[in-house]
Parts: sequence; C-alpha cells; structure tokens
Amino acid sequence: MFRHSLICTDFSDGLHRLVRFVPSLAASGLQQITFLHTVAISQDREVPRIDEESLQAIRDRLLASLGDVPAGIKVNIEVQSGKPIDNILQVSKSNGVDLIMVGMAGRGLLNEKLFGSTTMALCQRTPLPIMTLRPQLISTYTTEELDLRCRHLFQDLLLPYDGSDSADYLVERVQAIAQQYPEGSLKRGLLCWVLEEQNRRSLPRDYDKDSALEKLNTVKAELVKLGLDIDVEVREGSPMNELLEAALERDITAIAISSSPTNRLVGWSIPSFAEDILRRSWHPVLYFPPEKR
Repeated sequence: MFRHSLICTDFSDGLHRLVRFVPSLAASGLQQITFLHTVAISQDREVPRIDEESLQAIRDRLLASLGDVPAGIKVNIEVQSGKPIDNILQVSKSNGVDLIMVGMAGRGLLNEKLFGSTTMALCQRTPLPIMTLRPQLISTYTTEELDLRCRHLFQDLLLPYDGSDSADYLVERVQAIAQQYPEGSLKRGLLCWVLEEQNRRSLPRDYDKDSALEKLNTVKAELVKLGLDIDVEVREGSPMNELLEAALERDITAIAISSSPTNRLVGWSIPSFAEDILRRSWHPVLYFPPEKR
C-alpha cells in the first residue's frame, strides 16, 4: 500500500522497536524505511549547542538493533537535533517518503492545549498520509505479536463513510493507492455508515438505512473492481461509539480517516470527527490530510 515509510520515534513511544522488524515491515509492502529520532539542542549558558556525542550514541543504538535487511530493501537511520516537527517535515520531503508513522499518546485535550502535540501539528502541516500507533500497545506486544502486526499494517481497513465530501475523498485516496501499489498489501475493507439516532428535536436525516446501504454498495462496487474484498455495514447510534465498536467487532488492522478542507484539524476549539478518532482509537489510525484549496 505504501513504499517508503518514515518512522519517527522518541524512544518513549515504543516505535524504536520496529528497527528489529524490517523484514516484517517489508512483508507489508514497504521497500524503503527511514527511522528518525530528534535530539533537543542543549542549552549551555544560554548558548544553543548540538550534542554530537548524544547524536552518535543514539545512532549506534538504533544500528545495533537493526537485524538482517532483506535484499532490495533500503533502511536509513536519521538522528538529528532541533524541533521534531521541523525535522519530520524536512526528512519526509527530502527522502521521497509516502507515509509517516508516529506514536499517538493518550493525552487529554487539556494537555494538548498546554503543551502541544507533534502528531496533531503534523496532521495540519503535511500533505502525506500519517499512521498513528498507540505506544501503550507497541510497547507491550511480544516479538511474535509485533512481527504479525508489522506484516499486516495495511491489510484490513475500516473506512467510515457518510456521503460527505471528506468521505468521498477518503475513498478516492484508497482507490488511488490500490491502483498505484498493486502488490496486494491492502486486501480487505469495511465501509461503515453510522446514522445518528433521531429524536423529536433532530433535523430530518439526509439518508435512511436503505438509501445509506444503497450508497455504500455503489461505493463498494468501485473498490471491488480493484480486487479488494469489501463489506458494508449500516449502524445507528453515536457515530464515534458505533465506529469504535465496529473496529472491535471486525477483524481490521487500522481505521482510515480524512477531514474536510475547511477543518484540517485546525484548532483545539473546533472539534472534528477525525480529531476524536485520532485521540480515542486504540487501533492504528491512517489519516489522509485533505487537499488544500
């Protein structure tokens, strides 16, 4: 599904463990993997100083964990000083990356307001797809479990769909990737539409259950043409709760999402469905930033 991934780690997120699983990541379709760690510039009497010894020590640590690299697979180790977000953007652009992988800590909205979030800021500033992984899970997987997870990162996607422009854009991105990367790392998907429950004060819904199912089957037909095995499901209730429930009940490996161009995760006071998924999902989340208009 992707060919060159940039895996960003601060060593507290568990993603540095993936250095030992290059063959497993290659089995998911990746042909090139770049690992990036950023070291803060130290302050010595208020004079910024790059700690070259620390940079080399971390580089050696990552290289020591690197096992056998399959033939035809390229691995880069990048250890840089500065701000993580700036380094991620620079390395991804200069290395031709097509996917960024980062950890997504389970911090609350208040902490993000006070201290900022590299992941959320990255979603606003890069046009590249971003996959977020929960450190709490990556850190606790056994070697066997993590090997299997790396092999199947993109195999089964949950695709939320509601007939909106952002939902159509998400499907378009999945179609484009399936056409561009025919090696078959993406095999299956679940198109899930959640209709909010109606009450006396609710506005009439644009779709009822039958029309939503009809629309899902139309979208499914286009994805099936690309060789994908697609299921459809219509649920009723809270979109967030029902979607997370669907992820638990179905055998999916990641939730794919996007957001509208007018709400590109633009701020903490403007909640969005995509932001909520990124914060609340324990499944890996594959976020496709919307095109700028």
